[in-house]
Amino acid sequence: MPELPEVETTVRALRQPLVGRTFTEVRCYWPRQIVKPSLAELQQRLHGQRVEAISRRAKYLLFHLSSGDYLIIHLKMTGHLSVVGANMPADKHVHTIFSLANGQELRFRDMRKFGRVYLVAHPDEVLAGLGPEPLEPAFTVAELQKRLNGRSRALKPLLLDQSFVAGIGNIYADEALFAARLHPERKADSLTSQEITALHNAIQQVLQLGIQREGASIQNYVKPDGQRGDMQNAVAVFRRTGYPCSVCEAPIERIVLGGRSTHFCPSCQS
Repeated sequence: MPELPEVETTVRALRQPLVGRTFTEVRCYWPRQIVKPSLAELQQRLHGQRVEAISRRAKYLLFHLSSGDYLIIHLKMTGHLSVVGANMPADKHVHTIFSLANGQELRFRDMRKFGRVYLVAHPDEVLAGLGPEPLEPAFTVAELQKRLNGRSRALKPLLLDQSFVAGIGNIYADEALFAARLHPERKADSLTSQEITALHNAIQQVLQLGIQREGASIQNYVKPDGQRGDMQNAVAVFRRTGYPCSVCEAPIERIVLGGRSTHFCPSCQS
């Protein structure tokens, strides 16, 4: 599933071809992809709207529109957005097409059909309840400590909880815990002040590295231009079961925690 770095990479890649462009038509071949409003209303409201800006909140893309509305897209597991000429053949997994006045199209391809589209007057209609952005200045060590206080959950499932902190998924949770030298089963309220600082720094470092390397193309993710990201070549533990740890050479181990595959070094993260 695209996580914060992959979504941020997508946002940055879409700004040049889309900001300033005007939507003229929407075609959808999988109506369940449109959550709100109805497809008919979305088609009517989106027509003639210009894209003023594109931003990200957690794993969501936000298209700021000229009317004040927001087109919000969640890629989910296999979603991919690209801007191509209207004359280009469409992949069979392209389920929603947004036509533009310049003859191009924004295409939403989604093999698993879990991706979702919203058109709302205010982002909170979709995004209310999300936790803080981990790369924003407001996400300080003190803020992380406050959010950890009284939490008895294991660290790995807690990092995946989007109401705790927004945008982290399986890849970057594993990588952050390794960088902080914390076992994924550690209870959140057992961390010392030094460990909280280490976790805060690790979260920001691995996410920034993921953005710098334009995401991890481990399964389905590719950038809007179809090229692969490079973060998969920099992971320390994720999907490296049995490989030697880059620090101590102990074999990386895998467990299932909270229903998710979890990778860690049993020596560095004892």
